[in-house]
Amino acid sequence: MVNREDRSHLLTVRQSRARHIPAWLKQAIFYQIYPQSFHDSNSDGIGDIPGVVQKLDYLQWLGINAIWINPCFVSPFRDAGYDVADYYRVAPRYGTNQDLYRLCREAHRRGIRVCLDLVAGHTSIDHPWFKASCRSRRNKYSDRYIWAPSAASAAASPPLSFIRGYSERESSYVANFFYFQPALNYGFATPDRLWQYPVDAPGPLETRKELVKIMTYWLGHGVDGFRVDMASSLVKMDPGHQKTMKLWQDIGREVRALCPDVALIAEWGNPEESIAAGFDIDFMFHFGVPGYTDLMLNEECFFRRRGGGSIRRFLGGYVEQAAKAEGKGLIAIPSGNHDIKRPRADGRTVSDLKVIFTFLLTWPGVPFIYYGDEIGMRYVPGLASKEGGYGRTGSRTPMQWGDGPNAGFSTAEKDRLYLPLDTHRNRPTVERQANDPGSLLNHVRNLTALRKRSSALQAEGTLIPLPVEDGDRHFAYLRQSGHERFLIALNPSAEPSLLHIDGIRPDNMSPQIRHGAQARVEGDDIQVELAGVSYGVFKL
Repeated sequence: MVNREDRSHLLTVRQSRARHIPAWLKQAIFYQIYPQSFHDSNSDGIGDIPGVVQKLDYLQWLGINAIWINPCFVSPFRDAGYDVADYYRVAPRYGTNQDLYRLCREAHRRGIRVCLDLVAGHTSIDHPWFKASCRSRRNKYSDRYIWAPSAASAAASPPLSFIRGYSERESSYVANFFYFQPALNYGFATPDRLWQYPVDAPGPLETRKELVKIMTYWLGHGVDGFRVDMASSLVKMDPGHQKTMKLWQDIGREVRALCPDVALIAEWGNPEESIAAGFDIDFMFHFGVPGYTDLMLNEECFFRRRGGGSIRRFLGGYVEQAAKAEGKGLIAIPSGNHDIKRPRADGRTVSDLKVIFTFLLTWPGVPFIYYGDEIGMRYVPGLASKEGGYGRTGSRTPMQWGDGPNAGFSTAEKDRLYLPLDTHRNRPTVERQANDPGSLLNHVRNLTALRKRSSALQAEGTLIPLPVEDGDRHFAYLRQSGHERFLIALNPSAEPSLLHIDGIRPDNMSPQIRHGAQARVEGDDIQVELAGVSYGVFKL
């Protein structure tokens, strides 16, 4: 319940655009494409860039106006492309550089921006830079990676991951994640050993120059921005990430001087730091600042039909971070991604997903839809690990386009597919849902259309969360911009709920998108009846 006395305590979050944030991000609705699983155009069983081009009309129809493509560069693919062997060339399994240039042109023709995944912190052990760095004779790449005398490496504090016995150098290299991903050398925040270089040493400075060169190369060929992998990991032993933040500020200035409209998106997990570092967007995600796990992943998270928790656990962290990012950058809450279980997991139904998407597409910041989530693709358990996926592999299965062979993903033989398809007899498909007005796909499409035509629902619209008690399973909030105002009410639980809002008297109230939600004006108040698993978007 919200009464007049409580209204002075309402939390208001306004997202205002800073000068350097590209204006197009205000209306952006992103779609994440895992290229090897999206659409196969040449029948080899692996998705590719021409396959993405073939599906641009679908993305435009869905209301998408920006895409993020997971790594598509030359790689041995031990970690699905996050082990880059050539930053300047598209991997042959995905096509050619000309295919990517064409994708940018065709996307732009449809009003869709293109962002690439930039692995800034490490390469593959197969990268020519690393092979040169492994040589005992000094060369221009000797200090491009972090090397330590084998006897000294164990004494590093905090501990780093050292790989011994690999090269002809009598040294160990630092690995960022898997052993085959040697860390590029951007320096140490406070070097205290001879092998630890400061950030302004020649080796780290050359690494930084090369990163800017990579970015400007692809921007020059039509790319609109980058999602940066492990963006906070560059400078080592950097408590508070102060030196890493300074590094990104410098890089951002250089890149924006050449391309002012570039979008920089951080896999950081702490918007307060990443936005200060000059990124336009950061994900409130499954690591870093708590938030996303309290929404989607925990057993006690808010979006659970039974046994879920209060929205308050998420809201406290979100409001704090949004206030610190205000006027400087934006926060993104995705439907999921390639590293976590899909939202259609752990017993969730299409009805549950409709509540989730109503939230995601009416919330401030920039929404990201992971491919297939818009039709409710399932997390497929029990798959053998593919390209370092391990437990994440079940979220990377082929896109389900139709009811034909291989769900329309590929015409290759089934045993040649990148990953097995979901074998559930009622697996969702785009073809089946596109002509069903009540489908999840059309629900998402209706929401994207509403968001695009309503400034109050876009990235910069003001957010006013209406107070909830710890035991409440419903949640309601206002979004407004100028004279435009919306009330959104959600109930992800199986139990019905009644929401009474005092002190808000609209001139009129019209439902825009709803299911199981009834709202009426009573004097100066609004009363909303919410059935179990329900949602309502009302224009006031």
